[in-house]
Amino acid sequence: MVGQVAGEDLGHVPQYPSVSSELSTFSRRGVVKFSRHNVANMKGLIMQSSKRVLVVGLGIAGMATAVRLKDAGWEPVIIERAPERRSGGYFIGLFAEGREAAERLGVLGNITRENPAGSKTWEVDSDGDRTLSIGFLDQPGHPRGVLRGDIEAALWERVRDEIEVRYSVTPEAIRSMSDRAYVVLRNMQDGTLTEESYDLVIGADGLRSTVRQLVFGPNEQFMKPFNAIICAFALDSQVPQFAERDGLVLAEPGRSLWVFPFGDRTPTALLTYRTTDEDAEFRRPPIETLRARYAGVDGDGAVAHVLDELESAPDFLFDSVHQVKMPSWHQGRVVLLGDSAWCLTLYSGMGATAGLMGADALGAALEANPASIESALTEWEAGLRPFIKKHQFGAHIKGQVFVPSNRFLARVRTAVMRRQGQKVRVARAERTPAPVS
Repeated sequence: MVGQVAGEDLGHVPQYPSVSSELSTFSRRGVVKFSRHNVANMKGLIMQSSKRVLVVGLGIAGMATAVRLKDAGWEPVIIERAPERRSGGYFIGLFAEGREAAERLGVLGNITRENPAGSKTWEVDSDGDRTLSIGFLDQPGHPRGVLRGDIEAALWERVRDEIEVRYSVTPEAIRSMSDRAYVVLRNMQDGTLTEESYDLVIGADGLRSTVRQLVFGPNEQFMKPFNAIICAFALDSQVPQFAERDGLVLAEPGRSLWVFPFGDRTPTALLTYRTTDEDAEFRRPPIETLRARYAGVDGDGAVAHVLDELESAPDFLFDSVHQVKMPSWHQGRVVLLGDSAWCLTLYSGMGATAGLMGADALGAALEANPASIESALTEWEAGLRPFIKKHQFGAHIKGQVFVPSNRFLARVRTAVMRRQGQKVRVARAERTPAPVS
């Protein structure tokens, strides 16, 4: 909903990009209604209105935060740089902590995708030989395999009719004062600039966060490289020679391919490799770079199948791998959340879970400290940091599972995965009923 901001000139209607019709409604209804009261009463009504929060980013962390603060009595506005909401996406894991947060946010019931029953994960070598192994879904914590878009679609059901969303809008400047944050917004369609004020600004705009650059400093100060590249996307069909619900892993020193299965749709793929020069990987089209990087690897036709499908994929992620590490996630009336604050990397598998947890915890902290946003943010950050620190450390270990960086670690990884695969075979054999004689 569009409304006046507490403390602003009563005769001024804030100018919001792309909401001219709503402004007209405000002018016709809100001002006429308030004109029946004297000025003192008008000021009292405005000061009692909901606190306004600007959320930058329409991803999992951004929508989850807007939903949680809406439930806490705030008035959120979401801005998104893209011209429309994205959908689909790649495989991610939703762990128990994330499912609990999603339930508190009222969206878990709309995340309906389940893990594939009876799925097996095969470790495949370059020549195509395979052994039973363990996959992403077999790790401790019992993650649920979903698409990024599954969680975003569930959150969107809460957002679409309750929270104002503006597309093609990005922050141009942010001034954080003692009682307000003033934000200059750019409409990317027509280039117009407008200034608005909020009680709180939340940067949930990803790894290369604009909010972080404007308020905290340049990306290079906080982004820590893993010297690796990832390419993730959804397949149109399963890799030939593998069962529909089976996964596969081909991991060599410095490069790997993972195929993640689902029970109700085709799999997704992850190609990831090590590099000493990240910038060089972006000097030609991704498919050309990947074909060069995976030359000579067959994997029983798996690599060729995945790369051929990438040629026509409508949507894919091709990016370098970084964590974000910061001494503080908040400054004055501005706070970062999700990848913009702590990016755990795709290797950790905890990004969606951490985003949902962070949003839920932030709402709880603001509810517990209604008189002091600074106290709320300090409490929120202190409570969440141990979890983030743990999984940032773990991402370095998991990264060696996803793509070993040298031959020695590749041999160690293979031995561990085969041993764990043997345990899986034994456990499944024990669960299988003996034949009736």
